[in-house]
Amino acid sequence: MAGGAADHRSVAARVFAVADAFERGDELTLSEVARRARLPLSTTHRLLSEWVEWGGLVRGDDGRYRVGIRMWRLGARQPTARRLRDVARPYLDDLLESTGEHVHLAIRDGLGAVYLERLSGKGAVPVISDVGSELPLHATGVGLVLLAHSGPEVFDAVLAAHPRKFLPNTLTEERELRARLATIRATGISVTVEELTRGAFSVAAPIREPGGEVIAAVSIIAKAERKDEPQFALGVRMAARGISDALGPGGA
Repeated sequence: MAGGAADHRSVAARVFAVADAFERGDELTLSEVARRARLPLSTTHRLLSEWVEWGGLVRGDDGRYRVGIRMWRLGARQPTARRLRDVARPYLDDLLESTGEHVHLAIRDGLGAVYLERLSGKGAVPVISDVGSELPLHATGVGLVLLAHSGPEVFDAVLAAHPRKFLPNTLTEERELRARLATIRATGISVTVEELTRGAFSVAAPIREPGGEVIAAVSIIAKAERKDEPQFALGVRMAARGISDALGPGGA
């Protein structure tokens, strides 16, 4: 502990002190976490390693630590996830009203896309997604958006897991997946046609936090015969931008 004073806090209190260091959503170095948590570097390093192993924190290529996606997976009642859902809901309602199709809000957890919200119109194409469900990144519209904006280690892990070919259109080979992700980053949207569900197509776009990092994705899933209708891509782009703006300083 700084100054050599004895630290009489319990193990749990020290764990919570590390968590509290990230209350402003910063990306911190080991020494910055140690200073904020008032812990020795060795203790901080050990606790950070445990947080990373659990998924509560992520260590970037630059050595800095940030809050991990598992914090979001504590459930819909978790305040951050609930705030994202609350902020996004008016935009999701607008998409549902204008299209009458499925509308999704999802985040990444490991190699899966976790659905925080799903709204569905009457007569919408049958899908397997639901609130709380987790589907593979490589075979879903929201998943491909999240994968496109994740680090290379996530892409490598997807390949190492031998992605499943659900339908003939599902992309599983490295070269074709790399090309798909590059297109998503260039165009700002993901478009899939019958890659997980027969008779369905999806269009998805990224949601960004104030710092610009992609933290979620929004999508519409509709009948495949409607894939050329321009309002879907436009609506998803507008919703993603609106949610991103609302998450920023002074937003909802």
